[in-house]
Amino acid sequence: MREHYREELEDINACLVEMSNSVGSAMTKATTALLDADVALADLVIAGDEHIDAVRESIEERCFTLLARQQPVATDLRTVTTAMRIVGDLERMGDLAVHVAKLARMRFPESAVPAEVRPIFLEAGHVAQSLVAQVGTVIAKLDVQGAAQLEKDDDLMDELHRQLFTELLSPGWPHGMESAIDITLLGRYYERFADHAVSVARRVVFLVTGERDMVALPN
Repeated sequence: MREHYREELEDINACLVEMSNSVGSAMTKATTALLDADVALADLVIAGDEHIDAVRESIEERCFTLLARQQPVATDLRTVTTAMRIVGDLERMGDLAVHVAKLARMRFPESAVPAEVRPIFLEAGHVAQSLVAQVGTVIAKLDVQGAAQLEKDDDLMDELHRQLFTELLSPGWPHGMESAIDITLLGRYYERFADHAVSVARRVVFLVTGERDMVALPN
């Protein structure tokens, strides 16, 4: 019975890694749809969110079952409750990819991203993909140092967000209010995607150490 319990915990962890891969793929596709005004790809992202939601429900149900039947304590209890919180972050990351795809679809056949800020969103897509790849590794290996590095790398997304507002607030912004609102929303979606990645990393640190503070990395 105990061996089956451990195997169930390990499989839940593997499902979280797979879910992180799914949301990473969704954001990568959403970014391409956004930059290329690719409505078919945007539709794929939107339709694929049902699978991510189903995975969340499955993992939550399995966690509730473990809590009810095994009544875990100490580290095992942290493992189950942390998995339930991580799956919520990952599901929200998938939702944010859908928001990007929906905006791309809404502006089709035009691009929602003016040329002036295209490089920023291209880089934001790369940063988002890097962060979510790190999330998968941190979950799989319970890597506390990797979690700390992920939080440090989130600074790149914050800097891109600041660059967007510099462009939007410049006197020469030529694209009007509607475009400015689109860019503001998109910037927020990418920033929040990165924030949820950091949240997952912090939850892994708590799982491993029992502490809520990140391990400091050397400058």
